Amino acid sequence: MPRPHPTRHPARLVALLLALALASGPAGASSYRYDLVHSQILFSIDHDGYSRPFGRLHIARGWLRFDPHDWSSAATELDIDMAGVDMGDADWNEAVCRHPLLDCAAHPYAHFVSTRVERLDDHHGIVHGVLTLRGIARDISLPFTFNRAAMTIYGLHVVAGFSAATTLDRRDFGSTAFAGSIGRRVTVWLELEAIRDDAHRSTSRGQP
Repeated sequence: MPRPHPTRHPARLVALLLALALASGPAGASSYRYDLVHSQILFSIDHDGYSRPFGRLHIARGWLRFDPHDWSSAATELDIDMAGVDMGDADWNEAVCRHPLLDCAAHPYAHFVSTRVERLDDHHGIVHGVLTLRGIARDISLPFTFNRAAMTIYGLHVVAGFSAATTLDRRDFGSTAFAGSIGRRVTVWLELEAIRDDAHRSTSRGQP
């Protein structure tokens, strides 16, 4: 049986071309994977009015698509290791991970996926997206600074660096316990580095 000619099925051809365009993305955008060693997330929350202790979280995995000269195609998606929360004390880590607070057993990872990136100037923007924490998804907006993108001093790879900060209300994600002693507003800081997955690298593990 002869194969159907592509021009006889224009709708199928258009769908195929659109799928290829979305998969490849704009020509100038590069795919990056987050450097799990040099990327860290800090947070702070009020402790009964005495102080605002800090905790630390790490990215478990994630990708970034970014062109320093054209942010219109910028996007990111990442998982945050909630079960690895570090409050500086093993017992405190365990307490924070329990059901009333982070509920790490049921939700060991938080997930963030961007929906759009708003460019304010050459080094500042806002990434809008959806954060899923404790199984609850909420829209958030994260102001950030694009620090630089350059080859490392050893010439190993190209790195893009970002800093960001925001404030979240833990009640939005179902964490309402200990309202009398733990504040509801959580300040979050992110210091992120992402390594460009060059096309010639056989070990590339960036955004599909």
